[in-house]
Amino acid sequence: MKVLKFGGTSVGTVESLRNVKKIVEGCDEQVIVVVSALGGITDQLINTAHQAAKGDIGYLQNYAKIVERHNNVIAGIVDKEKQMDLHTQTDALLEELGNIFRGVSLIKDLSAHTLDIVVSYGERISSVIISKVIKNARHFDSRNFIKTEKQFGKHILDVALTEGLINETFRGMNDKVAVIPGFISSDRDSGETTNLGRGGSDYTAAIMASTLGARQLEIWTDVDGFMTADPRVISSAYVINHLTFIEAMELCNFGAKVVYPPTIYPVFHKNIPILIKNTFNPAAPGTLISGEQPDPESKAIKGISSINDTCLITLTGFGMVGVIGINSRIFNALARNGVSVFLVSQASSEHNTSFAVKNADAETAVKVLEEEFAAELSTGDISDITPEHDLATVAIVGENMKHTPGIAGKLFNTLGRNGINVIACAQGASETNISFVITRDSLRKALNVIHDSFFLSDTQVLNLFVAGVGNVGNHLLEQIRLQQQNLLKDKALELRIVGIANSKRCIFDRNGIDIENYREALKTSELVATPETIRDEIKKMNIFNSVFVDCTASADIASLYGDLLDHNVNVVAANKIASSSPYANYKKLKQTARKRDVKYLFETNVGAGLPIINTINNLINSGDKILKIEAVLSGTLNYIFNVLSEEVTLSKAIQMAKDEGYSEPDPRVDLSGKDVIRKIVILARESGYKIEQSDVEKRLFIPEDCFQVPAGDFMRKVGELDAEFEKKREEAESEKKHFRFVARLDGGHVSVGLETVGQNHPFYSLEGSNNVILITTERYKEYPMEIKGYGAGAEVTAAGVFADIISIANIR
Repeated sequence: MKVLKFGGTSVGTVESLRNVKKIVEGCDEQVIVVVSALGGITDQLINTAHQAAKGDIGYLQNYAKIVERHNNVIAGIVDKEKQMDLHTQTDALLEELGNIFRGVSLIKDLSAHTLDIVVSYGERISSVIISKVIKNARHFDSRNFIKTEKQFGKHILDVALTEGLINETFRGMNDKVAVIPGFISSDRDSGETTNLGRGGSDYTAAIMASTLGARQLEIWTDVDGFMTADPRVISSAYVINHLTFIEAMELCNFGAKVVYPPTIYPVFHKNIPILIKNTFNPAAPGTLISGEQPDPESKAIKGISSINDTCLITLTGFGMVGVIGINSRIFNALARNGVSVFLVSQASSEHNTSFAVKNADAETAVKVLEEEFAAELSTGDISDITPEHDLATVAIVGENMKHTPGIAGKLFNTLGRNGINVIACAQGASETNISFVITRDSLRKALNVIHDSFFLSDTQVLNLFVAGVGNVGNHLLEQIRLQQQNLLKDKALELRIVGIANSKRCIFDRNGIDIENYREALKTSELVATPETIRDEIKKMNIFNSVFVDCTASADIASLYGDLLDHNVNVVAANKIASSSPYANYKKLKQTARKRDVKYLFETNVGAGLPIINTINNLINSGDKILKIEAVLSGTLNYIFNVLSEEVTLSKAIQMAKDEGYSEPDPRVDLSGKDVIRKIVILARESGYKIEQSDVEKRLFIPEDCFQVPAGDFMRKVGELDAEFEKKREEAESEKKHFRFVARLDGGHVSVGLETVGQNHPFYSLEGSNNVILITTERYKEYPMEIKGYGAGAEVTAAGVFADIISIANIR
């Protein structure tokens, strides 16, 4: 024999009831079917009763809808020859219900007892209907054998009496199918109608299964089973195949709504497995809850659950330290007044005790404790009783956590890296559940990052905000688009673009932006792309594993880094302005990233996609010291000097560099040496030297007065230098030398300037827009380390930015 419970939308429509009929009639053993009200009817009954109590005549219309709903179900699912007999029963029940509504409307009063009677009609009517739908079924009224007593204003099951009456009613039952209403019960003394509370139909089914020794309890609902997390919050959540009773109990107690928490207790003691199934998808395997222990090699965490209605109450005082019985008084006082506590946290000093309750219970809890500890409050032994509202409680659950060292460390490190502050936490010695309290605003982010980090998700997600969709930004987005599926398939890494901004408009979508159509989306966006808007939208989204990618050359965008890092947003920058800004700002950004345990990466600031900064960092981190750097760091200038010839003048070479996309949008940045100065300052800083841009010695090849003219006149002014520069080129050519704009760091002295190099110099044969860097260290002293390759161009710069993004995911 087994017990099947159907509830919610699984008994809400004619279609779903056909599935119920097929499921039950397909069983080859004796079955007890426990049913709840038709989906949504309970809320309709409650709302209609409250309408009537207010004297709102609209209750009649709602009552008519309740009647119509039941009649439509009967017409759609019950055989015609049975309908008249069924209507005799349901019409009588509906008439009783209508009379109650009319009575409530007349006296304009709705007592708790009357409301209990009203809501009972949902299950009473649905169970009668379903007993006529299923072949060979017999109807029983659960009020005759499910008995309650009143404690703290709540109806509590009288276990002994209930079990005796169930045995008396069902032992020796010859019917193949018994149908009973869930949820409803009656008072053991008065016989008045009561109920087992929200979700009580699950509890009814568990009581029946436990008492009658059922082979299995099946809970048929509208989901495929227990999920690893709430799928409305985490799209990658999936069904858990198996849970132990303890794991299921922990998840239910912390908000998982698949099963009513008290359901598990009766069947646990009889070791009766529970199978969660989907009425609308019977073929799905569902979730089995049993006493079988998990495979030690399986995942440490089975699921994540949460309660978003939390108030944390804290008692503080030096008078609590070492005093025996304080906690006993706290929780006894709360229990006497019906306040349920679902989390307790106390430091070993005993200076304070914190506990979590629902927000609705907070005022009562504080009042009760103020009365209980009135004497201690007056003497100052207890200094304060403080409620903190609008919080959320999260629990990670899994019996294998006790076999896995470091779970708590990984959990809190993951939360901290994403800027989620843990207000209180608790873990029992069984190590099955780690619970913690956070702000409600952080709940979505916390659930996602935990699910992602503990491999409950099949993929790791990085959420990217891309600012700047010019040459570099556009190439980056295209590279991501082309590589997204490969990364997902081969590395289980999902790159999700959640924000894009150009110089005028910006778009944000936490579910992801279609890269192929982002330009059209930007054109139609009404969100103006100011730095403040970009910053505020990123912070407001408060999304996990977030990365801000700056592909602009804007000082205003660079000024956002500090605030974003401080809010645990990783920053990847092609923009050189921040890392070459005043040393104090550079240092603060690095310190903030370290403090918040996020990444501030700017590899492409020097050498585009060449691994220069990473190499320097690796050398220093392994104990080496940078003594000297000699480098050609401007792909633009190298391109210009490489294309110079008798036919190609200086001004023409500059225009060619701009046309080919090698130069900055304003070529004066390259020609003034500013770009190279920024780069050598960055390298000097990464090498451990405290250098400002003003410390750099400059030997420029274009006179300063050329940079004083308006931007539109700059190229004309440079043209006046063509003849003189051609003479210098011819002289260098005659000596078999090449022009190179060289940046140097030597013992803390930094310089940039135009030099000529001979055929034996490593810089001589540098082609196109390539960069080269020679790094002399204590280990690489006689033969400096050489890094050489493309040092300019949007495509390779974008690739370098992409590599920085990938490094944040820490994949191999």
